[in-house]
Amino acid sequence: MKDNEISRPNDFDGLVDSIEAVHRQASTRANRAINISLTIRNWMIGCHIKEYELDGSDRAEYGDRLFERVSERLAKRGVSNINPRELRRYRDFYITYDRIRGALTPELRKSLPGNDLEIRGTVSPEFADDLVQKLSFSHLAELMKCDSAEKRAFYEDQCIRGTWSVRELKRQIASLLYERSELSIDKQKLAEKTNEGAETDSPRLTIRDPYVFEFLGLRAAEVMGESDLENELLDKLQSLLLEMGEGFCFEARQKRILIGEEYYFIDLVFYHRILKCHVLVDLKLEAFSHENIGQLNTYVSWYDKNVRVEGDNPPVGILLCTERDHALVEYATAAMTSDLFVSKYQLELPSKELLQKEIEAERKRLEGGA
Repeated sequence: MKDNEISRPNDFDGLVDSIEAVHRQASTRANRAINISLTIRNWMIGCHIKEYELDGSDRAEYGDRLFERVSERLAKRGVSNINPRELRRYRDFYITYDRIRGALTPELRKSLPGNDLEIRGTVSPEFADDLVQKLSFSHLAELMKCDSAEKRAFYEDQCIRGTWSVRELKRQIASLLYERSELSIDKQKLAEKTNEGAETDSPRLTIRDPYVFEFLGLRAAEVMGESDLENELLDKLQSLLLEMGEGFCFEARQKRILIGEEYYFIDLVFYHRILKCHVLVDLKLEAFSHENIGQLNTYVSWYDKNVRVEGDNPPVGILLCTERDHALVEYATAAMTSDLFVSKYQLELPSKELLQKEIEAERKRLEGGA
């Protein structure tokens, strides 16, 4: 049965299959509609900003503070999560992808500055539709970083053909696929080999896009859980730490932070009143790797630089990597230079053995192994 076909059930299994098909089709359409709306919204915001920079009668009054002032005014009107950095990104998005104009409905084009109904350039409306309908704004934001129009066009085509996820797009750009393709004798073979193990996009991955969070006004914790098992383990870990005395004060779950151009999510954030520092907890449903502890060290360093205030001690991190029937705990102390403080936090924080024992027991219970 094709994805766009739903058979009429004639037995119980057929009924279940039909309901599943209806659910998946509706979810796919909903996710696609959200992403299209988000992309068009961001493009149109960028269009209005750029046109104002060119022709606004009072533009000189705001000058370099334009983005900050717009963000402040929008916040007062209840339009949240549109910060100056994102407004600049939308302006640059409009400049880079002017051809998306071709994907707009006549009604939307009428609302553009100057009521410009013409489709500029030589790109067909069909290709503009592909950009909007088959790539999310996060894809397009990554493509904007390409340093030439030719490279960007290459990755656009490869991304659409291979239905790459955003993570796969980043990986292929980092692997210099464009440059390797230019040097390759058999470009078709290289493309086929590239897509053999490529991570493709899915509605579930799309809805977890940070830009979608902002667009829909969702809290990260509402949609970021990797699985029911992970959520349950985080619940257990959160309760365990809070029960270990008055030192731990809960602050956030799935705390979103921005490092460079990337958003990251810290599973649990506490403030420890006795140690006077933040405690960051990261849970991985996989074996320990140096990449895991390196990422947590990055979070710890970011908190030390951006959140720590006068009177606070350096933040610490707890990394819990868990495989079936086994857990491993490591502490991250990237920002610490005092051996005395390291010794002190070892007395106040739960031991590795206790955390491992509790999480292993909880995982077995959840998986029906206890």
